[in-house]
Amino acid sequence: MLLALRDVRKSFSTEEGPVNVLKGVSLELDAGQHLALTGESGSGKSTLLHLIAGLDAPDTGEIRFDGDDIARMDDPRLAALRRGRIGLVFQQFNLIPSLTVAQNLAFHARLAGRLDRDWTAHLTQRLGLDACLQRYPEQLSGGQQQRVAIGRTLAERPDLILADEPTGNLDEDTGDAVIDLMLQLVSDVRAGFILVTHSTRLAGLLDRRLHLTHGLLQ
Repeated sequence: MLLALRDVRKSFSTEEGPVNVLKGVSLELDAGQHLALTGESGSGKSTLLHLIAGLDAPDTGEIRFDGDDIARMDDPRLAALRRGRIGLVFQQFNLIPSLTVAQNLAFHARLAGRLDRDWTAHLTQRLGLDACLQRYPEQLSGGQQQRVAIGRTLAERPDLILADEPTGNLDEDTGDAVIDLMLQLVSDVRAGFILVTHSTRLAGLLDRRLHLTHGLLQ
C-alpha cells in the first residue's frame, strides 16, 4: 500500500464560524495505481491534495505514505518527501522565470540528488521540448509551460504524483493531449497518480474514480 488515509478531517475558521471541509475521508492507493478525484468547486478536492502532499495538516486522522504518517512529520522531513518521493503538478505552472526550460526541467531532480541526464533527455523528447530548451517560460505557450512543469516533476522519478486541475488553463484539445502524455509517462515511472479534475471525461481515463461531496468520498 503506497498511500492510506483514515478518517481525515479538516476545517477552516471563517467570520461566520468553522467550515468543515473534510468530514472523515478514507482512501487507499496502491503503487502504480491511478485515481481520479472529482467533485464540485469548493468540495475540498484541492484541500485533500494539499494534505496528502504535507502542505497542510489535518485536524484529525491519519495520512500514511509508505507506512509513515505524514501528519506527524516535521517540516524538514516533509520538504525532503516532496523533493524526492511526492511530485506536484498544479494548474498554475510555477516555473522559475529566470531559468531556461532545461534548467527548470532539472531543478527538482537536482535538489533531490536524483538527476539522471539520460532520463531527462528522454522526457524532453517525449514532451516535445527539444527545440525549447534554451527558452525561458515567458517565451512558451501555455501547453508548453505545462509540459515543462510535468517534466520537472517526473525528472526525479517520484513514487506518487499529485496533479491539481493540471489542464485548467489549457484549451480542451491541448489539455487532452497533455493528460494523455502525462498518463503514459506516469506509467513509465510506475508512480501512483492522483488527478483532481472537474471533468468526468478525463476522470474516465484513469483506473479508479472517487467523487468528493459534502466532505465525504463516494
